[in-house]
Amino acid sequence: MRTFDLSPLYRNTVGFDRLFSLLDSVGNVDAAPTYPPYNIERTGDNTYRITVAVAGFTDKDLSIEVKENALTLRGEKKDVQSSESAQVLYRGIAARTFERRFQLADHVEVKGAVLENGLLHVDLVRNLPEAKKPRQIPIASGEAKAEPKTIEGHVEEAAEGSIEAPRAA
Repeated sequence: MRTFDLSPLYRNTVGFDRLFSLLDSVGNVDAAPTYPPYNIERTGDNTYRITVAVAGFTDKDLSIEVKENALTLRGEKKDVQSSESAQVLYRGIAARTFERRFQLADHVEVKGAVLENGLLHVDLVRNLPEAKKPRQIPIASGEAKAEPKTIEGHVEEAAEGSIEAPRAA
């Protein structure tokens, strides 16, 4: 049950649409989809894997789309076999249409997807640009100032002929 209305805030803010959408979705806990079940794993420092249980679906029945930091997985059975000779008495393996959305963080890219043994594995990698990576800045003290280095020697000596030219024999 929702006891507050955020719609007046929408017209007074710019750039916070996503924040208010997330707040709206918190209130709608009853509408959260539970099918198909999934796991989210961290497989490395910057790599992740989403595993979705899609028993009974083939690669032709599934579609994966990435748009504006949102990963959308869709499944739709296209070839439902209706056989006159066999009647299904109990259907425990769900083959209903589904759509599952995952909100991706900035700089997260989909590396690939594999369907094996009824599980769809979607591999993700986070690629931070060099400007966003942390870096160390050296701190110079005010006492030890680096003097510009000069090459020892005099220009006059080289110009006067201290450098001997080869003599003719």
